[in-house]
Amino acid sequence: MKSEQTIPPPPTLPVRLTVNGIPRDLRLDPRVTLLDALREHLHLSGTKKGCDHGQCGACTVLIAGRRINSCLTLAVMHDGEAVTTIEGLGSPDALHPLQAAFIEHDGFQCGYCTAGQITSALAMLEEIAAGAPSHVSADLLGAMTASEAEIRERMSGNLCRCAAYPNIVAAIRDVAGNDA
Repeated sequence: MKSEQTIPPPPTLPVRLTVNGIPRDLRLDPRVTLLDALREHLHLSGTKKGCDHGQCGACTVLIAGRRINSCLTLAVMHDGEAVTTIEGLGSPDALHPLQAAFIEHDGFQCGYCTAGQITSALAMLEEIAAGAPSHVSADLLGAMTASEAEIRERMSGNLCRCAAYPNIVAAIRDVAGNDA
């Protein structure tokens, strides 16, 4: 008689994330990405799994206000940190200004990249306001502006397969106070 060998489940670790202002306690396999923790364990499906290799930006979330590709980082690495997803920006009754601008300027077509585009744009505008230069900044010490060139450079990590880029740039410029 052959005995069946059972494989024990992988060990889990406690992880506390404050997601969209709400503390969430999880027990996760240490190999779980932040993206999968959000989507599969917390059922926040706004953040998308596009390429799963950090190349498309569909999974962009904010960690303490800074943008990050959630598919490239492990959830356990962010224990105790604040995570903001698209669900944490506005509501159907009170849209975030970027969400409203994307609608007004038709900054999406299929919508798959939109959550990543909006969360990335929010952090990008904060980078500009803080004076952080980019590769296209003409004056590294002067005031940064949300010019079309700056927006395109800073948003280059977020791909749109539908090519709605002119509308995305127009939406961001509108929120930045630079009507397109």
